[in-house]
Amino acid sequence: MSASRPLPRAASPFLGFGRLLRRFGFAVAPEQVAAFMQAVTLLGPRSMVDIHEAALATLAPQPDRRGEFEALFRAWFHGEEAVTIDGESEEETQVRDDGGAREQQGEELREEEGGELSSAIERLSLREFRRDGDTLVAFGRALPAALPVRRSFRTTRAKSRGAFDLRRSLREIVRADGDLPCPRLRRRQSVPRRLLLLIDVSGSMKIHTADYLKLAHAVVQGASQAEVLTFGTRLTRITPALRIREREAALARAASQVDDWDGGTRIGPTLLAFLSVPRFSAFARGAAVVILSDALERGDHAEMETAVRRLGQRAFRLSLCTPLAGDERFQPRTAALQAILPLLDDLKDGSSIAALTDFILSLGRPAPAAETIWRRAS
Repeated sequence: MSASRPLPRAASPFLGFGRLLRRFGFAVAPEQVAAFMQAVTLLGPRSMVDIHEAALATLAPQPDRRGEFEALFRAWFHGEEAVTIDGESEEETQVRDDGGAREQQGEELREEEGGELSSAIERLSLREFRRDGDTLVAFGRALPAALPVRRSFRTTRAKSRGAFDLRRSLREIVRADGDLPCPRLRRRQSVPRRLLLLIDVSGSMKIHTADYLKLAHAVVQGASQAEVLTFGTRLTRITPALRIREREAALARAASQVDDWDGGTRIGPTLLAFLSVPRFSAFARGAAVVILSDALERGDHAEMETAVRRLGQRAFRLSLCTPLAGDERFQPRTAALQAILPLLDDLKDGSSIAALTDFILSLGRPAPAAETIWRRAS
């Protein structure tokens, strides 16, 4: 295997600054770091002011953390004494960055009632998917017609129940010498909404992730607008890999891109990192969002509740599919599930491909809210 081509020496400080920001808890995507370096290239730069302005424009620090950003910029580029920022976390969520070194953490697993298999420890590994005879072709073909729809700004001709098309009607009047036997009508088109899958690849979901990736491949192949991201201790977008038509090749490509297979889980911080990256956050706007996770959040669930609330405000429909619901005795009694249940549109069984495909094909039909169903069942 040939060694990867090293970056130019001049690019190292800018790439290193992106890593520094992530180390201090800033959600910076690889695309933002690349845009930062491109902006610096376009500006010259003629002075440190140009680099500073490029960093602000592309790395987009949150307003309430602008002071921390400025301190880190001065420490990195001007050599000032490094500052210790209150609240610095050793558990920051990382977005996939091919240029970054893998980090190993040596903490012991922490046990928690209701989530013994759930841990925030990052353990990096790769996964290979075996060939099998399962097929999701029928699901992929039925998916476009089953998705919820939205009204597009584009219009199409209509024979009835449409708005009067004045421009085309006047054109027909001129062509017919003042006679218009049938007025021209148009109505807005209906197009399928985006389907966004967020797949938990932590250790507690190990026996389900292979099936989830097969389902995700069928979704991307069947829906014109679909996005798939994985999360554990990191956040990785795998949609381009799943666009490969052959399933085994697509899953192999996706497996090589995800570093945190079967490791720890930080659901709340990872979803907040997803929402803090403008490009990723836009995927959820007006979309049908399906989270495939057991929702066993370690420790305080406040960040998870905040992330789910913000995600629900952007999404058209927010659903959580958990394999735990495959047990007929399941009840959402953990503190995390109790907190997010009022924020969910659906809480469904995610224990099998059959259950998931049936649910996804029903997204276009209205259903009672998750809280209504589960409060009634308890």
